[in-house]
Amino acid sequence: MEQFKLFINLTRLEKPIGYMLLFWPCSWGLTLAYDFSDNLKNYFLYLVLFLSGAVLMRSAGCIINDIVDRKFDKKVSRTKNRPIASGKVSVTQGIIYTLILCSLAFLVLINFNHFTIILALSSMPLAFTYPLMKRYTYWPQFYLGVTFNYGLLLGWTSIFANFSIEPIILYLGAIFWTLGYDTIYGYQDIKDDEVIGIKSTSIKFKSNPHLFINFCYMIFFISLIILGLFMDFKLTYFVMITLTILYYFYFSLFKLDIYKSNSCLNAFKSNNFLGLAILIILIINKIA
Repeated sequence: MEQFKLFINLTRLEKPIGYMLLFWPCSWGLTLAYDFSDNLKNYFLYLVLFLSGAVLMRSAGCIINDIVDRKFDKKVSRTKNRPIASGKVSVTQGIIYTLILCSLAFLVLINFNHFTIILALSSMPLAFTYPLMKRYTYWPQFYLGVTFNYGLLLGWTSIFANFSIEPIILYLGAIFWTLGYDTIYGYQDIKDDEVIGIKSTSIKFKSNPHLFINFCYMIFFISLIILGLFMDFKLTYFVMITLTILYYFYFSLFKLDIYKSNSCLNAFKSNNFLGLAILIILIINKIA
């Protein structure tokens, strides 16, 4: 039971926000591509597959992150008790867990078409090199955005087995979404990060954080508007997106206090509901 608890803590399974933020772009791409006049059973099957893949790959990513950052984590108050940093789980155990999780993820992946399988496998280097970026650049959050939203393209290709301008528009916008919410997340550890020499957009834009964060979210929302034009959505889509923008900016971004960890964490977690809201809007306007 103790090992099981350590595994849960190691993979952050008790914190669903991580794998849900990985899942929402997958669901958006799938919804954009799916023909809802067809059998809905296949749509929900794909959602389950993408959710399973998101849980497994995010869990594996957390372990790799903790292995690479174990020396840094020991120096940060929020992370010093993580299983690998504290020595409760060895690096060897972590690697074994990662291999098992990736093997299970591959069993999920082979349910898709060949193009999607190849595309997903090509993203593996991105997923496992992300933890290194904070050592070399102030833009690790951008790298995370490129990686974390890759599932949006996979959602589209799982139906069409090719690329189109629509998912690419939303993918580019979603990169800025991740850039925004992970910058918010980074303000929880900014003091420790500066001391130990870790780089991030949280540090780079600490003198004017709200301007940068709001800019990132505006790029994301503009991409949603452009997407609606390309998808030839009706007026209801633009009204719903606009209301979502106003609601999110007022209740999350305008009230954000980067000097309070709880405020940063709450604003970060609110992106889960934003992801769900966008999925619902896309479904409504695809069905309509």
